[in-house]
Amino acid sequence: MRKGGEMREEDNEGVVMANDFFWSYTDEPHASRRRQILSQYPQIKELFGPDPFAFFKIAVVVSLQLCTAIILHDAGWLKMLAIAYFFGSFLNHNLFLAIHELSHNLAFSTPVYNRWLGIFANLPIGVPMSITFQKYHLEHHRFQGVDGIDMDVPSCTEAQFVTNTISKAIWVIFQLFFYALRPLFLKPKPPGYWEFINLAIQVALDGILLYFWGWKSFAYLILSTFVGGGMHPMAGHFISEHYVFNPEQETYSYYGPLNLMTWWVGYHNEHHDFPRIPGNKLHKVKEIAPEYYEGLDSYKSWSQVIYMYIMDRSIGPFSRMKRKLSKKSA
Repeated sequence: MRKGGEMREEDNEGVVMANDFFWSYTDEPHASRRRQILSQYPQIKELFGPDPFAFFKIAVVVSLQLCTAIILHDAGWLKMLAIAYFFGSFLNHNLFLAIHELSHNLAFSTPVYNRWLGIFANLPIGVPMSITFQKYHLEHHRFQGVDGIDMDVPSCTEAQFVTNTISKAIWVIFQLFFYALRPLFLKPKPPGYWEFINLAIQVALDGILLYFWGWKSFAYLILSTFVGGGMHPMAGHFISEHYVFNPEQETYSYYGPLNLMTWWVGYHNEHHDFPRIPGNKLHKVKEIAPEYYEGLDSYKSWSQVIYMYIMDRSIGPFSRMKRKLSKKSA
């Protein structure tokens, strides 16, 4: 693999910034590692299958967040913002990652049940995204880093404007918008039956909140979603998962305490190797096959990842691995 393109002029710290992505001329690493691990440790297949407690965990968080929104219907804006950042953001980001888990059908064996549960988990997030997310996320797994297909990779437009510490900090604050809107502009998909169901149910819930409890209850949910996806410890996983800090590695795991609140999405190498294993069992993959993971770079703090991303002058939206579509993947 190589770093493509030329380099920008040096800044006064002597650090150069790239103007192209990392380009790999091999397939993504997870399929081959999966085959190797399963040939050596076939018992890992016993970990495949749904998490029987997923519905209960999602129901608790949805109920807690909606009740909080109702309680805050007449709260002051400063109080609401503080609660949204220090409490509601954790709940809504938990639900976003529950939807990630459900996109892999890891709550029920029957896919349609996972879709319905995803729509339910979507409710406190405030905007419909569960069904659309699944479409693009499964492509991210199958075509990791493939130019024009993997919408997890920032666009060239983003990368060309985000070139210094200040613009990177702004980008991090608004990264949820880039993450959500990027595929709609670069690779739009026509909405289907399930998108309209997701939209109708979400609009109905939002309308009920507005009618009975007013704008502040609804605003609390939106604020919780926004701040939880920006300059927030939970949002560090957006950067830590695939931003290249080591040119020889394109996926990174996080082994810190926030995994308890994020469906263990930090075990990201393990997740991409075995997307059919629910998050609460991914640690067992590392325990069974430690030699495949202990030599890889990993993180213990998502907050530190955000800090490194902003302050390291050589890191930015171009710090992602890309590849052309191979005939095997097509």
